[in-house]
Amino acid sequence: MNKRVAIIGAGVVGASAAYELSKDPSIDLTIYDEGTGQGTSAAAGIISPWLSRRRNKKWYVMVKEGAAFYPDFLSEVMQGKEIPSSVYRKVGTLLFKKKPEYLTEMLEIGEKRRLDAPEIGELAILTADEIREKIPVYKGENSALWASGGARVDGGRLVELLLSRAVENGAAVIRKKARFKRADQGYSVLTDHSEDSFESVILSAAAWLPDLLDPEGYDVDIRPQKGQLAEVQLSDHQTENWPVIMPEGEADIIPFEDGKVVIGATHENDKGFNLTIDEELVSTLIDDAAAFFSTELHQASITSYRVGTRAYTSDFAPFFGEVPDLPNVYAASGLGSTGLTAGPLVGKCLADLVRKISPLLPVEDYPIADYVKKKELT
Repeated sequence: MNKRVAIIGAGVVGASAAYELSKDPSIDLTIYDEGTGQGTSAAAGIISPWLSRRRNKKWYVMVKEGAAFYPDFLSEVMQGKEIPSSVYRKVGTLLFKKKPEYLTEMLEIGEKRRLDAPEIGELAILTADEIREKIPVYKGENSALWASGGARVDGGRLVELLLSRAVENGAAVIRKKARFKRADQGYSVLTDHSEDSFESVILSAAAWLPDLLDPEGYDVDIRPQKGQLAEVQLSDHQTENWPVIMPEGEADIIPFEDGKVVIGATHENDKGFNLTIDEELVSTLIDDAAAFFSTELHQASITSYRVGTRAYTSDFAPFFGEVPDLPNVYAASGLGSTGLTAGPLVGKCLADLVRKISPLLPVEDYPIADYVKKKELT
């Protein structure tokens, strides 16, 4: 008899876990996702974790290994076919800093990190004219640090791809809000219209993890952060191979194919789960990007807005593992703005835990028990 597994939450972590588990013919897999509020579906990510001064070494290992995981993972997902550039493409990264000495410092950091992360690729400080050879619309005179291994990914399209592969492999997707509870044999997952039994459950609901675990008597150290982006259209430009741009501030510039450019995202705390678009705030992002990088962004038409919710712990560290005192229930959260970089690898780690396989990341380095705790009796 097949092992019944449920996944609640199909962002990048849940969808990646779903794809991995769907390959196992001994697993009967059901994925639950309401389809609203998802951080991944709104996200356009920069896969370039090496150019960070963040000092959390275990976080860095997760995102470094996550970046290295992408190419082989997607090649497997595509079954040898070319990875769609609308989903993922290695285009390089341009990192800008206000002071030239900061670029030199980051170059030195990058060269040291390249020793165990060769995927960072070529590193160099480029002049303004050299930047214009890569992105003709650049109007500034600042230099930037170039890392040829940087990539960009569209979160929504990535999730669609992973879920479609999982369904092809026999998984079921239920587009309903779900909750779970202990049962006599394993766990029950409930929607407004159904209740099914499972032996194992993956909770990959990001900022909504506290809502899932509260009925089971847990406090979860997770807070939501709102992120908004704008998608603009640059006419008469072939942008598919343009590198991603990381200026200081929130106005990252992520070019895709056919003149589509994504700008953002905001980092808004204390907004709860409010997914209302603030067009004025997002317009400020575009203004900042245009003033710094290219006035053509001012003239570009806004084709859409995106909004989603990130999940952060109080110390900004991610976690994953088996939920304390809930055997065969596994969870991950706290990935924050690096969710797209680390998500596929963390999803595989959760799938491996379900299959009782040692994950690629050491689970003890990301201890779930530090963030998911039984409530104290009063």
